[in-house]
Amino acid sequence: MFGFLIALLSGALMSVQGVFNTQVTKTSGIWVANAFVQFTALLVCLAGWLITDRSSFTSLWKVEPKYMLLGGVIGAFITYTVIQGMALLGSAKAVMLIVISQLIVAYVIELLGLFGVEKQPLEMRKMIGMAVAILGIVIFKWT
Repeated sequence: MFGFLIALLSGALMSVQGVFNTQVTKTSGIWVANAFVQFTALLVCLAGWLITDRSSFTSLWKVEPKYMLLGGVIGAFITYTVIQGMALLGSAKAVMLIVISQLIVAYVIELLGLFGVEKQPLEMRKMIGMAVAILGIVIFKWT
């Protein structure tokens, strides 16, 4: 149940962040806004580390495969694309497409067992669920 609530909170925070970041770009520019977002995220993470964790940063160099360390780079492009998507489509449409894209890519990763994720079998009910979600976007777009 806790995982379910955390996932819902994550989605809500992503939506609010996207709206905030899109508004910031109106006066600063997309890469300035993105840099500010990433910098303030760094400060919050460092504060959290000081308060709760204190594990060694050198443990990062033990991560294998090394490309797994690209999460921050991907995060910068996530922020950029969320800002652009919301600016071009509006918050609701952009978030719906973002969520569907996340769902499809996550399911493909599971189906193929990519990036060290345990491979899962193809399930028709999950395919139907994705189709219903996509249909929901189509209905939302044309109403």
